[in-house]
Amino acid sequence: MGYYLLEGCPTDGISEFLESHLSHNVEDYPEGIVMPIDKPYRWTSADVVRKCKFQLQKHFGLRKMKVGHAGTLDPLATGLLIVCVGKATKIAEELQAHEKEYVATVEFGATTPSFDLEQPIDSFFPYEHITERKVRDALKEFQGEQDQVPPIFSAKVINGLRAYEYARCGEPVELKKNRITIYDIELLGFTENNIMEDDGFVVGDEVRTVKNYHTSHISDGKRPAATIKVRCSKGTYIRSLARDLGLSLDSGAYLTALRRTASGNFRIPTER
Repeated sequence: MGYYLLEGCPTDGISEFLESHLSHNVEDYPEGIVMPIDKPYRWTSADVVRKCKFQLQKHFGLRKMKVGHAGTLDPLATGLLIVCVGKATKIAEELQAHEKEYVATVEFGATTPSFDLEQPIDSFFPYEHITERKVRDALKEFQGEQDQVPPIFSAKVINGLRAYEYARCGEPVELKKNRITIYDIELLGFTENNIMEDDGFVVGDEVRTVKNYHTSHISDGKRPAATIKVRCSKGTYIRSLARDLGLSLDSGAYLTALRRTASGNFRIPTER
């Protein structure tokens, strides 16, 4: 690894962080810089790149600088986003190809068009039959290589447009299945009542930093929910996994929280 690794760069106080960790001479980093960042809730991946780019240009006194990320993270997700700077942008695809690890909370008994909280609930399903044992058994069936249909609200490119652009215009579009691998999937917690508290769900400690501000507008907080940990290949959509898990349990399901905890050898420092 020839690049310079800036481990654990925060999204708040980037200027101060760069000042204490980097010189002001960009030539000191000929192979570029890699910055693993813990993306906040509601930020897009592009938001993170823009903020980093502005502060890096200011720090090095440059008008132009190559900055990109290695793998999009949904706005309603938090966690690891790898930002590549300078020549390190050339290895972004390589970094993106590595396996990922996520912690997610899935609520059963309902679905949304986006498979998460971006869109309101569109259908309700029976959920009284869902138990911790049934969820645990169902998860075992998802381990291994399989085909997965991406969410219509995703960044998949179809005829030059992102899938979510079609979805937001109400245009029907068919998404091809992706071949993915789930290396490991684990149930971290289960509750029969996804109890509401203030502006978010009470979820496992693993996703305690996720605040889903509009959950109270779409859920009565009475449906069961599971918090799971997933280690998977590039191209795996955890939102699609939530949808498929609901179907396997003869119900519906959608994500209420998602956090990327690792990508390849990178892991957010607070969860080591």
